[in-house]
Amino acid sequence: MLLLLTAACTEFFFRGRLSFAADLAAGIIEVSCMIAVTLLFYDIFKPVNRRLSLLAAAFNFVAVTLELLRFLPHGVNIGLGFHGFYWILIGYLIFRSTFLPRILGALPAIAGLCWLTFLPPRLASYLSPYNLAAVLLVEGLVMLWLLVMGVNVQRWKEQARA
Repeated sequence: MLLLLTAACTEFFFRGRLSFAADLAAGIIEVSCMIAVTLLFYDIFKPVNRRLSLLAAAFNFVAVTLELLRFLPHGVNIGLGFHGFYWILIGYLIFRSTFLPRILGALPAIAGLCWLTFLPPRLASYLSPYNLAAVLLVEGLVMLWLLVMGVNVQRWKEQARA
């Protein structure tokens, strides 16, 4: 949730108004949270499909790396595209899991499609800020579900044993 709050505040309320130090601090918080969420999701969805969970994690680590290399032309947009593929895979893993409601898998897939709209810069600027607002809302709902309801531990353990 800290990731989503930081991203929402920096993108919608403080964009262009933060000092270099504050912008850097927000970026460090976002990247740290993205790494933590990626590792947690890898571990949660490893019982569903170890290879797809690892592929999803790899996509997100590439996304974080590209977003950190902001000086590359369109590096951030390409990074957001990798982030989109990550969320699509997470949606699929949720759908295939036995420990989360299948309908919950649609939300990350929607977020992934919204992230993919950042690949063509003209489309990204045309849809902005609505695509980003949709992503933050949908990802926020998934995170809220996981924080409040969690996973069915018994079913997770059964799927991990299988």
